[in-house]
Amino acid sequence: MTIAVAIFGLAFLILIHEAGHFFTALGVGMRPRRFYVGFPPALVKKRHKGVEYGLGAIPLGGYVKIPGMHRPAPSDLEAHFGTALYEEPRLLPAVDRVKRLLEDGDFDHAGPALDELEQAVESAELSNSAARAARRGLSELRDGVGRDAYWRQRTWKRIAVIAAGPATNLVFAIILLAIVYMIGVPSAASRRVDAIEKGTPAAQAGLKSGDTIIGVNRAPTRTFDQVRHAIQTSHGHPLALYVIHKNGLVDELPAVKPVKRSGAYILGFRPAIVRYKHYGPIQAVGLAGRDVGYVTKAMGTWLVHVTSPANRKQISTPVGIVRTSSEAAQQGYRDYFAILALISLSLALLNLLPLLPLDGGHIAFSIIEGLRGKAVGRVVYERVSMIGIALILFIYVLGISNDIGNLHGG
Repeated sequence: MTIAVAIFGLAFLILIHEAGHFFTALGVGMRPRRFYVGFPPALVKKRHKGVEYGLGAIPLGGYVKIPGMHRPAPSDLEAHFGTALYEEPRLLPAVDRVKRLLEDGDFDHAGPALDELEQAVESAELSNSAARAARRGLSELRDGVGRDAYWRQRTWKRIAVIAAGPATNLVFAIILLAIVYMIGVPSAASRRVDAIEKGTPAAQAGLKSGDTIIGVNRAPTRTFDQVRHAIQTSHGHPLALYVIHKNGLVDELPAVKPVKRSGAYILGFRPAIVRYKHYGPIQAVGLAGRDVGYVTKAMGTWLVHVTSPANRKQISTPVGIVRTSSEAAQQGYRDYFAILALISLSLALLNLLPLLPLDGGHIAFSIIEGLRGKAVGRVVYERVSMIGIALILFIYVLGISNDIGNLHGG
């Protein structure tokens, strides 16, 4: 059940990210053509008011198809209609007319020319593959020459649409953290054990709910902070806990090795909370904003040193994210909300990196195009995107490696 909750949480973060793009695009006059959670092939899809909504089979993200992300190029016609022209040379005059209009930048007249080309395609005797390619080309070219095409909009509109996704995740992270502060955060923990996680070193040692930890490896512990410090500085070496059971008997538990999870050593128990501190809405939002600032600064430092062995070990994929979220959900809704807020903030910050095809890359190119006063060539976009995709895939492979290692206790 907790895994289902974790998957739902991640899907919801993707959904609101894409919804930010979607509704902002509608608001500034760019009607999106598709709105998907996950990537095709589609498991479920439905068309409503000219927009195709769908759930993709590949759960690696989501996307909103905004019309005309790039200025149509004359070479696009060769790519889309090459096979059709080979099978039906009589299409050449209609194709050439559209090509000349694109070369001249006469996009208003390109629309009617595309209508004529569509009629010619529909009346031609083409193979299924050639007809599909031609229809797909007509659809993309129409999106590219339309007045609602992304590339034809003013710079501020383009930036607003792209930035809306990360901004939505950022706002949601602040809201979630504020809710956690209003519900109440632990202000003090005791040495008394509240709960044991199954299959962990604490469970193997025989630690029970209600036990009070009074020592670690014969060193007395008077506060929970001392217990936590002993565990986290163990470097995985065996630890023997001294406890007082609920019946008052003192016992030395068998030594067990802490395991590393999310960069810290743990035994797998939750301490009893002495008290919770609750905050009002205004104070809670302020504290949430402070936490966002801390995490942003920490992530910036992490990115600068991402190639170090310690930082590489912290990279994760949706597999690891779901695992961490599931573990947090087992601890309670406070921990789950906090983890979900951190994931939402991470989505926002990572998407703002100036790399194509990330949102930050599109924002950077929109600014460059605004300063130049003209669009950047498609070839430049594609080459820069290749670099960005290669970096993202490299990071993803590292994340998969880490997740597999964590699943096997590495």
